[in-house]
Amino acid sequence: MPGFEVLYQAAALCLTYPDDDFRARLPLVREAAPQLRGFTDHAAVTPQGELQAHYVEVFDFRNRHSLYLSWWRDGDTRRRGMSLVRFKDLYRAHGLTFTGEELPDFLPAVLEFTSRTGDDGLLVEHRGALEELRSRLTAFGTPYACVLDAVCATLPTTPPGDRP
Repeated sequence: MPGFEVLYQAAALCLTYPDDDFRARLPLVREAAPQLRGFTDHAAVTPQGELQAHYVEVFDFRNRHSLYLSWWRDGDTRRRGMSLVRFKDLYRAHGLTFTGEELPDFLPAVLEFTSRTGDDGLLVEHRGALEELRSRLTAFGTPYACVLDAVCATLPTTPPGDRP
């Protein structure tokens, strides 16, 4: 994973709700991760309220574009609880405590974890889900697809039978 730490951290920021902190960090993200310019250029010229409304439309109304990785494999089943425990256990094994308001399988949290630890195992394990999300975002016509394009480009290819 050499050299992808900055990209993963920048992608994590791009996939979080575009609040004031997001807007303040956008110039730095744009310079640090040129792979994300398709998204960051769009975000820089889009009024914040419009960007926020688009984020909610894309990610918050339906699971069709879920940023929760275990949802792609487990859906809303009991198995998902065990998957979430696995995420927390892995964070703990690396000396990190998950304290976010989101669930531990929230893609920005996983990207930040990967950036900090260099362990891309969760991303690789959920490559099929990431590809499906990327495909759906592309079909939806959202600039967020560019973020998934960049992340997926860093990962090894998925065996054909490993799709969600």
